[in-house]
Amino acid sequence: MSIFKNRLAALVGKLAEQDIDVALITDDDSVYYYTGYYDYLHMEFGRPSILAISRDGGSLLITPSMEMDMAEAAAQVDRIEAWNDGMGNEWREELPALLAGKGSVAIEPDLMPPLVRNYINSLVAEARLKDIVPVISDMRMIKSEEELNLARHAGQVAMAMMNAGRGAIGAGVPEFEVALATSAAGTRKAAELLAAHYDDHRMSPNTHFLQIMASGRDITMPHHRASTRIMQRGEPVFLCFCGMTNFHRFKLGFDRTFWIEEIADKSQEAVYQVAVDSQKAALEVLRPGVSAEEVHKAYADVIQGAGYEYPFRCGRATGFSFLEKPELVFGDKTILQPGMVLAVDGSVSVAKTFRAQVGDSFIITEDGYEQITDHPKNPEDMIIS
Repeated sequence: MSIFKNRLAALVGKLAEQDIDVALITDDDSVYYYTGYYDYLHMEFGRPSILAISRDGGSLLITPSMEMDMAEAAAQVDRIEAWNDGMGNEWREELPALLAGKGSVAIEPDLMPPLVRNYINSLVAEARLKDIVPVISDMRMIKSEEELNLARHAGQVAMAMMNAGRGAIGAGVPEFEVALATSAAGTRKAAELLAAHYDDHRMSPNTHFLQIMASGRDITMPHHRASTRIMQRGEPVFLCFCGMTNFHRFKLGFDRTFWIEEIADKSQEAVYQVAVDSQKAALEVLRPGVSAEEVHKAYADVIQGAGYEYPFRCGRATGFSFLEKPELVFGDKTILQPGMVLAVDGSVSVAKTFRAQVGDSFIITEDGYEQITDHPKNPEDMIIS
């Protein structure tokens, strides 16, 4: 039995435990997680794909007819029903009969597109609706060995991009040239890994996310995209691969702060060191058996102890989505377990002046963690000559 069919079978068991008759899944990443099918032009183009899982074990994928060849090749489900723009009741056609007489229907309340949610509301009374997200989140939280190998390969892609980005940074260079270099390096490494380890010619090796980077006066903008700005000697440069690290649909977090030839503003080095120290403090706590918020507290204590404001979350779980459960933040009491994949950051922001961040991804192991992204982080190593 394939990994996708195993996941579907496990979900059916959960539906029985939760007394759910049918679950409707529309989140792209969860549809892929359970079926192996992905549709790149989904709700952005007004075309819903819906996965329906019944308590009796039956599975139905409703998807646009233009995607039928891809669905038949990839989706490991019992039945596929295609719909076409403007024909009949489109994607709605199968739903009335599917949901008629069902005692409880589970949906993803905050993830289901409003177009689909409104139609479901017309078919199912509010009292019969349940939330399937906690079930899915818990299932996706602990990765299988196959998924952990994907994470390790994603780490190799991320490091190839980081090294290429570092190599492209320089005085007189526009930011977009760095983005071109990172994309090419990541794509080539991904293609190499796909050819060596995966029998899936349809999976694209190409990176497909705008490069997050900022330099000079824009350094305080954490999600600034590569622009035409020309970098200068002495300036800080931030590179983040939390979107571009997306190998075989598996996501990671990874970022670093550099300087070009020298640190022109010497005060920045002390701020950067606090960022490094905050990540180090988090990693000293990171292990199975501790809560997610304990990791965040160790990181936040270092930052606030150095006189800086309370920071954003220390990190998050990743997998087939950019954000999974748990989050490393106050209020998340999830106990860390072996098999989780977590992005763990260290960061400090000085309003309108400077921002430093370092971040890596880790697998929680039986006795600690395995680091799956790596790049120097000592201040002297971050000066690009």
